[in-house]
Amino acid sequence: MPKRPTLKDLALAAGVGVATVDRALNGRLNVRRETLDRVLEAAERIGYPTRLLSARRDEANRPVIRFGFVLHKGTQEFYRNFASELQDAVARRHDIRGRAIIRFAASQSPEDFAEDIRNISEQVDVIATSAINHPTLSDLVQELSSAQKPVFALLNDFAQGIRQNYLGLNNVKVGRAAAWMITTQMRAPGKLAVFVGGNRWHSHLLRETGFQSYVREFAPDFTMLNTLVNLETRQVTYEATLDLLERHSDLRGIYVAGGGMEGAIAALREQRPAGKVALVVNELTEVSRKALVDRYATMVIATPLQQLCTDLVEMMTASVRDGSNRTSSQHFLTPQLYLPESF
Repeated sequence: MPKRPTLKDLALAAGVGVATVDRALNGRLNVRRETLDRVLEAAERIGYPTRLLSARRDEANRPVIRFGFVLHKGTQEFYRNFASELQDAVARRHDIRGRAIIRFAASQSPEDFAEDIRNISEQVDVIATSAINHPTLSDLVQELSSAQKPVFALLNDFAQGIRQNYLGLNNVKVGRAAAWMITTQMRAPGKLAVFVGGNRWHSHLLRETGFQSYVREFAPDFTMLNTLVNLETRQVTYEATLDLLERHSDLRGIYVAGGGMEGAIAALREQRPAGKVALVVNELTEVSRKALVDRYATMVIATPLQQLCTDLVEMMTASVRDGSNRTSSQHFLTPQLYLPESF
């Protein structure tokens, strides 16, 4: 019976050291592609099992793609979940060697977003961000696109006509869905309030537009109050909701189009019985889930994060492999709707 080749035999046949063969087999340190090829050729020639070596060479053949993500609100549950899903989506790709670098902007100012996007652009091949709308950021995206570094807009569609693609919800439809739920849930007409984070959040303004268009078309007996800006903060939303409840005894519904929903939920818990005022918020977290269960929230409209991240990484990979597609487009996902009976 022929003697099975040993590691030492393979090293001798390949003209390299035993330690190099060991590294090639086990991937303990980087081994050059040329060395892997030489060891694999020698293994096939002397009859050494090549499955591990083939797998190592296949891995070496996979392109390295560095993905950069700039989000905001790093202390909030939704964006922490978002970051985790992005990491998982990159890790699930077995046709590339993906590296995910995630940063959270220090604030929602255009300067902070721009600084983080510019810094991360030096380390990655393609970028996706949840940045706000601002000329500074549009100029930066134009600069990066000209340098063949595609930029994708997440959740908020900024730098339109310049960025590579937008991935998120159809925000006009989101606003209309919120209005439908509130006006069909409340039996008596009354006043309705909408919170937006600010005028730089294009997604919030589209949701507000959708909400108001539905009310005008299908629920004209309801009265829209002036839109309130909450800067996406809990405290501002809390204080403004208390003021609304105090001044408008016939307040029937509140839609928080962006962040800060925790403030509205807390104020309703303090000042109204569950279900007295319909509340629609975005994104499922522990706070919004509990509000649904306790009937203080009427509906939660959530982004399907896993699907978004999977689709995003696919598009980002294609943009690096095939070259930046300069035709700007939108990729809408179907929202997940959660009701009190969903749990």
